[in-house]
Amino acid sequence: MPDRPVVDVVMLAYGDEPHLDDALAAVAASAGVEVRLTLVDNGCTRDDVAALADAHGARLLRPGRNLGFTGGVNLGAGAGTAPFLALVNSDAVVDPGALAALTAVASQPDIGIASGDIRLADDPAVMNSAGNPLHVLGLSWAGGLGDPATAHEEARDVASASGATLVLRRATWERLGGFPDAFFAYQEDLELSWRVWQAGLRVRFVPGAVSRHHYAFGRHARKMYLLERNRLLFVLTTYGGRTLALLAPVLVAFEVAMFVVATAQGWGRQKVAGWAWVLRHHRWVRRRRAWVQGARVVPDRDLVPLLVTRFDPAVLPLPAGAEVLQRALAGYWSAVRRFV
Repeated sequence: MPDRPVVDVVMLAYGDEPHLDDALAAVAASAGVEVRLTLVDNGCTRDDVAALADAHGARLLRPGRNLGFTGGVNLGAGAGTAPFLALVNSDAVVDPGALAALTAVASQPDIGIASGDIRLADDPAVMNSAGNPLHVLGLSWAGGLGDPATAHEEARDVASASGATLVLRRATWERLGGFPDAFFAYQEDLELSWRVWQAGLRVRFVPGAVSRHHYAFGRHARKMYLLERNRLLFVLTTYGGRTLALLAPVLVAFEVAMFVVATAQGWGRQKVAGWAWVLRHHRWVRRRRAWVQGARVVPDRDLVPLLVTRFDPAVLPLPAGAEVLQRALAGYWSAVRRFV
């Protein structure tokens, strides 16, 4: 019998974590791979975290403070040495063969990240994510959310993997430097995925590599602050100079529109705080941009087909009149994309 591939699985624990037991048990029961499980206590309020880690053979790391998703994963990944690295959310329950299926795809030389077939835990016949799209303005969302799983039975390239369940080679993770700690949470899976594409590798959705995710897209001021700030960081550091110049008019207009929306929804201060963070950390932004652009080998013009111009109203409710604006954006992008 051939040796099973060895996979370091990183899982974070924060808050009350009602599904942590099931998530750990499912990873530990994975078939076809040798799992080395690391649990990062990012501020879990349960009093049995150590006991759970011990029961499922997991290494427990306790940094003593909440490092965010980015810092926690970077810490956990750095503690391992396996040739493959998997991320599994603490509210995602993987099927026994899911990690093996993802690892088999991630082992292919042209694949950078293998993204899971992520279903809704409440109804596993319905998708949570079949890989995540990337809008030209830097937004990303759970692709295929609410679709029947039967609509996503074919493997395909996607703009971004979902951080809820994915596998990549450790060599790829180390080449790309992991997640940017400054993101803290949200958009980090998109950022890493896009740099995978820029590195000449592909992000692949793997049907049948199923995990059941207790997904809930809550909206609160802190989350919206991070989502919007990180969207700006993503665009400013990963888009090429020509792309930024061509998109500048619509990016500025979108910032104004988002401020209006944020104010109406009660998180206008957080939107402004995101701008303030970017301005205060402009040196970090410039350094990060220089590093990302210097490391890439694929130009934006080759990645344009991965970008979309339409929001998915299933995950992002649109205000009245938005359809007109979407059509205008699509027309503008169609006219300028040839110059990227």
